[in-house]
Amino acid sequence: MFHPGKLPRLPILCYVTDRKGLAFAGNDQSEALLKRVGTVAAAGIDWIQIREKDFSGKQFSSLARAAVAQTKQINERNGRQTRIIVNDRLDVALSENTGGVHLSEHSLPVRDVCTWLAANPNLAEPDKFLAGASCHSVQAALSAARDGADYIFFGPVFATPSKASFGSPQGLERLAEVCNAVSIPVLAIGGITVDNASDCFAAGAGGVAAIRLFQDAENPAPLVTSLRASFG
Repeated sequence: MFHPGKLPRLPILCYVTDRKGLAFAGNDQSEALLKRVGTVAAAGIDWIQIREKDFSGKQFSSLARAAVAQTKQINERNGRQTRIIVNDRLDVALSENTGGVHLSEHSLPVRDVCTWLAANPNLAEPDKFLAGASCHSVQAALSAARDGADYIFFGPVFATPSKASFGSPQGLERLAEVCNAVSIPVLAIGGITVDNASDCFAAGAGGVAAIRLFQDAENPAPLVTSLRASFG
């Protein structure tokens, strides 16, 4: 499943959405989230992972469809390649023509998804559609890479409220172990900041994924530039 040519240049920067953490006017959180998606896409981020886990299938499809359409317009206008990735919902990812699916530890098995995608190139072109996985150990990372994942999220690297359920922070040493164990890109997640992102890169991470880092930035463009400059 792994096709290096469909991955962006390093570092890969990924905004993971959480509409509940956004300030918004009125009752439409989705509208506020789409506005943030547009702002982050215009700033030149690589991936935006739609992760609204409490949404129904209908709500998720509607949000993904709108995000894909909006991002396509921004990409065409600015010459960018921001990709929308859907969390867990392979059905939504395919029906709404997103750029990939991200599988959590409770999702469909990576091997099953990658095998199915390879057998159905008419639904998702193998050289364009990404399948990634969240991993919390070296063993899980090795398994995901062996089963065909294009990339891995590993964490939580640092302490963060959104990842508290996954236990204590893994730390930079464990991140380095995972990066050295697999040949696919590893994105560090969990408590990522402007100050510690360079430490993740130094440990071998091919990118970073975060909610608040990108969601709370008033102007994410300088943030994206700074993170890219700190790589390597």
